[in-house]
Parts: sequence; C-alpha cells; structure tokens
Amino acid sequence: MTTELRSGELAEAAGVHQQTLRYYERRGLLAEPRRSPGGHRLYPAEAVVTLRVIKTAQRLGFTLDEVAELVDLGTHRHGRRRDTSLQRRAAAKLTEIEARIADLRTIATSLRAALDAGCDDLATCATTDCCPLPFADLDRGDRP
Repeated sequence: MTTELRSGELAEAAGVHQQTLRYYERRGLLAEPRRSPGGHRLYPAEAVVTLRVIKTAQRLGFTLDEVAELVDLGTHRHGRRRDTSLQRRAAAKLTEIEARIADLRTIATSLRAALDAGCDDLATCATTDCCPLPFADLDRGDRP
C-alpha cells in the first residue's frame, strides 16, 4: 500500500504552507490529489520530492513557469528517455543571473558614489555637474 499524506502532513514535510499546495495545484506544478471519503486531500508520498524540487528551482532563480517546464521535463512520457535540457536551461539561467549580478554591482557602485558625494536630493543632483549618479537621457550640457 502506498503511503499518502494529508495536506498538513505534506506541507510540514516539505516546509511549505498548505495554501502553497493549493496554489501549486492551480498552477499545474502539483497533481491534484485524490480525496478521502471524508473529503481530505490525500497526496502520494512522492509529492514531498516534487515540492522540494520546486522550492530548490525557485531558490536557483527559476520562475514558476520555468519550474513547471523543468518538473515536466523530469517525468517519463511514453517510455521515452528523460529530456536532458536541464543543462541548457541551467546554463541560460546562469547567464541571466550573472548579468543581474553585474547590474547589481553597477548599482552598488553608483549608490556608494552617491553616499560618498553626500547626495541628499535626486532633483538637486540631477542639476549638479558633480553628482556621480548616472541620470538617464541627460547630457550634462542639457541640464537647466
């Protein structure tokens, strides 16, 4: 006999809220569970692994739409070999994350420069030649 878990048991085992289970069901990330005669949701024990995969993928920066594709990739369909495009998707995500990190480093540098310069008001800074902030679409000569 397969072990089944009620919503609360599954949520606790996976470290999520029960509302998360229902949300993932609506999104198609988690299969709709069968119901007990009393109407309780009964999930297969493997749902714990599915939830852990979802949460790990989210922590790695994948959106829920991307997670849905990744979870679907891991299932065997019609006896075919698993799709191994996780490598491709992980490489693309890494490129995206590295670009975000570069952007965040640029932002941090600008903020440090603004702090060091004593910038206290963006409107004033926008009209000052010595402001280190990178105001978009403003050429220093175009300032009022």
